[in-house]
Amino acid sequence: MKHKNDKKGIGTVGFFHRSDNKEAISWAKKISSWIRIHYPKIKITDSKPQALIALGGDGSILAAARKYQNNSSTHGPIIVGLNLGRVGFLASVREPKKFLLNLKKFFDGKYVVSERIMIRAVVKRGGGIVFETNALNEVVIQNLLGISEIDVKLENHPLQHVKGTGVMIATATGSTAYNLSAHGPIVMPQMKCFIINEILDHNIPTPSIVVDSDRKISMRVVFFRNRGILSLSNKKTVDMVLVSDGEKIFPLKVGDVVFARRSSQCVRFAELEEHYFFKSLQEKFAFK
Repeated sequence: MKHKNDKKGIGTVGFFHRSDNKEAISWAKKISSWIRIHYPKIKITDSKPQALIALGGDGSILAAARKYQNNSSTHGPIIVGLNLGRVGFLASVREPKKFLLNLKKFFDGKYVVSERIMIRAVVKRGGGIVFETNALNEVVIQNLLGISEIDVKLENHPLQHVKGTGVMIATATGSTAYNLSAHGPIVMPQMKCFIINEILDHNIPTPSIVVDSDRKISMRVVFFRNRGILSLSNKKTVDMVLVSDGEKIFPLKVGDVVFARRSSQCVRFAELEEHYFFKSLQEKFAFK
């Protein structure tokens, strides 16, 4: 969903980048000085900024979205992604030479806001909730080494029985991330949908399924063999895990049910380039 910009303008702005990214650090200093000269009324802050300038690749922009997501409201700051990676599917501006030009457009109010849905995933064990998470790209249930069996239902209707590595639920935003590597479809990022994608199923492969994000998906862990592959910080070993956006990891047991549905929260990105998403696809896949 796209919305016109807030006519009141941006009053506060923050920065996000990896601490070891020297190029991003240099750009943050340059942009900060530029803002102080050209937009002296805008305050640079780390505390609840209205806009967040994220410098780096898609991984850094995703990390920025997670860090600044406000759990007490439906959305956090407007994210302006400045790409210092390879392609930049999440970036508002893909080329460094265009950073300042497009930031001027942003601070002058010449942008639209693209709202991206998130996934709310809940793990139930023995009737109680043992884990909850929000994900912008995807949640994945997977066995780290070996075969697992997972029953997938949509609104309690049997959909898939996966006997393989695992199952992924991706958003439209995440369709160009892990989902793409797992041969799932690319979906326009503003679409309010989920992609259900099996991972290395040993049965006859089931096509990826795109469903409305208002539908409730459940995934029940039916079986996996205990090998003790991954050692967690608490020194416990696990084989079956739920992974949220490649960052949050929770160990699963046989009988656990993971429920996934649309989160009440969303992430807002500033769009400054017309057809930016299709330009990214063109660069990535050499479309003509």
